[in-house]
Amino acid sequence: MEDSGRFEEKSFSSGDVYIGKIKGILPHGNGKYTWSDGTVYEGDWVDGKRTGKGLIIWPSGAKYEGEFSGGYLQGYGTLTRSTGCIYTGGWRMNAEHGIGRKEYFNSDIYEGLWKEGIREGSGRYSWKNGNMYIGIWKNGKLDGRGVMKWAHGDVFDGCWVNGLRQGYGVYRYADGGVYLGTWSKGLKDGKGTFYPAGSKQPSLRKWCSALNSVDDGLLLNTEKHMAPKSRFKRSVSEKISVSGRSKSSRQISHRTSSLDANWSLHDPADDCICRDSSPTLLQSFHDGQSEASGISTLVYEREYMQGVLIMERTRNYSDISHKNERQNKFSVKQVKESSCVDVFGGSQRRRSYYLKLNLQLGIRYTVGKITPVPAREVRSSDFGDRARIRMYFPKEGSRLTPPHCSIDFYWKDYCPMVFRNLREMFKLDAAEYMMSICGDCGLRDISSPGKSGSIFFLSQDDRFVIKTLKKYELKVLLNMLPKYYHHVGNYENTLITKFFGLHRITLRGGKKVRFVVMGNMFCTELHIHRRYDLKGSTEGRYTDKDKINSNTTLKDLDLLYEFHMDKKLRESLFKQISLDCMFLKSQHIIDYSLLLGLHFRAPENLKALVESPGSMQLQDSLPSEDDALKKGEELIIPKGLLLVAHEPDSVNTAPGPHIRGNTLRAYSIGDKEVDLLLPGTARLRVQLGVNMPAQATRKLQEDKVDASEVELFEVYDVVLYMGIIDILQEYNMKKKIEHAYKSLRFDPMTISVVEPNKYAERFINFLEKKVFPETP
Repeated sequence: MEDSGRFEEKSFSSGDVYIGKIKGILPHGNGKYTWSDGTVYEGDWVDGKRTGKGLIIWPSGAKYEGEFSGGYLQGYGTLTRSTGCIYTGGWRMNAEHGIGRKEYFNSDIYEGLWKEGIREGSGRYSWKNGNMYIGIWKNGKLDGRGVMKWAHGDVFDGCWVNGLRQGYGVYRYADGGVYLGTWSKGLKDGKGTFYPAGSKQPSLRKWCSALNSVDDGLLLNTEKHMAPKSRFKRSVSEKISVSGRSKSSRQISHRTSSLDANWSLHDPADDCICRDSSPTLLQSFHDGQSEASGISTLVYEREYMQGVLIMERTRNYSDISHKNERQNKFSVKQVKESSCVDVFGGSQRRRSYYLKLNLQLGIRYTVGKITPVPAREVRSSDFGDRARIRMYFPKEGSRLTPPHCSIDFYWKDYCPMVFRNLREMFKLDAAEYMMSICGDCGLRDISSPGKSGSIFFLSQDDRFVIKTLKKYELKVLLNMLPKYYHHVGNYENTLITKFFGLHRITLRGGKKVRFVVMGNMFCTELHIHRRYDLKGSTEGRYTDKDKINSNTTLKDLDLLYEFHMDKKLRESLFKQISLDCMFLKSQHIIDYSLLLGLHFRAPENLKALVESPGSMQLQDSLPSEDDALKKGEELIIPKGLLLVAHEPDSVNTAPGPHIRGNTLRAYSIGDKEVDLLLPGTARLRVQLGVNMPAQATRKLQEDKVDASEVELFEVYDVVLYMGIIDILQEYNMKKKIEHAYKSLRFDPMTISVVEPNKYAERFINFLEKKVFPETP
């Protein structure tokens, strides 16, 4: 720094004193400034501001030594607080920023990335009690992929959200047992597999592969989760005796279910180091695993609900391995049959990347072009194949399009004004829509829920689903669009799929990919435990058990529950289903489905299981610092589902791609608009097909009970999400391609009468009698 000032000592009326170089009347160069309150700074100055290197000491005893800029702590330096807390690392505008190491007064240590004073990015946090987390942080909390290692030897490698385990993960117990499954708000929630200590366990590659591919299996569900009042028809002990489960098996069940209630860390100021990685820890798990022929091959397929074990099935390791192999072969076959991405050539990952990039480029261009157009009512000329926007996207860019990393393609946007008005009708902001689909995080691949061969993408915020279409499906939607526009305008509670855009990509060779943007009806903060695609048919409407996993969309014959709901809610539901089916019938549509998602709530009488002797023993083994979090939200025992009078200020009333119109009224509270209260979890607005409470009664089939499988309860409280999907199968088109399908997926006796009016009648009757029967 240029040092051209003169050396002076200057006193101010406030009592401050400066000794050092001055330029004009301002400190400039090296100098020492003492404030009247006792604060002292000695170091470099530029035009009256602390800039360069220096040391500042406050009256409290805290001090900072390092770089300054414009009077702020900025650059690299060390701050030592009077409490003994020491931070060394990057600074920006007086806040920790960049890479740094912080040692807290209680001897906890964080090493990793910071953003504006908050732990953000990769980092390692080591607690004084021996616990350690290595992974991703967001807003000062564990959020992303990370590994937690407890002092008592347990290790978890998986996904975290807002400081809690959320999504897929691998939990390694100190005794050598391993559990692979899903978590929600820190609790096991969903299906998983437990490998006891000493048993043969999956390889490290399989563990990492399962964890890295978690995004591919989130089928229309955001893995955000959370409770109720249920009847308990048969005791746990009676169920266990029916299955023939051993006492040791029950002990394992108690142990693994209770662990979730005691995982808590103690909320320090946490973080992690970039050079360490979770695979390193996982490798240590695998070391020492015996491959001797005498190893036990017994494993347990389990299902949890908010930390409570509700079902267990005993299997051999070889059965699990063969099942995974068959699923992998099936997936490969599906990909090969999906010709939509083959047009790009190369590997599957590369084709998917090109397709997603082209979608984002095209949608960004279309929304940007149509949004400034003044709002107006749609005209007849806004519909049909000729109402379109077309653009060529060369790789090197053009006057109207940016350069990109994909291949040259032509873009076609169908009926842009109609879909712009539909988005506004659904109260969807254009900027939010574009950022959700075209943001930096991109789109995620998700597995296809059916046999259509379509490719599905999910926006990173889970709000939108993009599906590729066949040519005839696109024509059906275009022909239906004028009446669809009118229908959703008249019935805001409609259960029919919400469409937000219809587009086509054409490559230079003439190959085309058509796709539609839809709302994700499973965009919810609750975990969807089951998904069903219901048509009211029995012909082929079941799922092979070996192909079922936590993300499988099940079918009619797989549905073992019937649902009872409030009288008024049920009345509203079937009124709208009838209106929607009449519309589809008028458009000669058949083969549509009710997509039903279930969020189960753990019965309140399971508190005894959570507080079993086995869990108390584990609880005692935890560090004392964890006591505060043991009383946190994730450990509140559910009290049931409660319907309460609607309070707009107490719930989120913002519109979304899955939200459907008005708040519903419930008979049970005097025909008032209602909210659903989930004690310890959330308060949600009840709408048609969204947040609808019901009681699920399991249909027992005693003669078919598998001796190796135990489901502990027959009655659950559930939250329902639903919508009518697959509405692009027109009757005449179905007749033309009937021979290719081999089966209409209906009972043989009804094939000859499967026409729109018969289909609607059958569909409604099935839902009224078999799925949502009237409460006695």
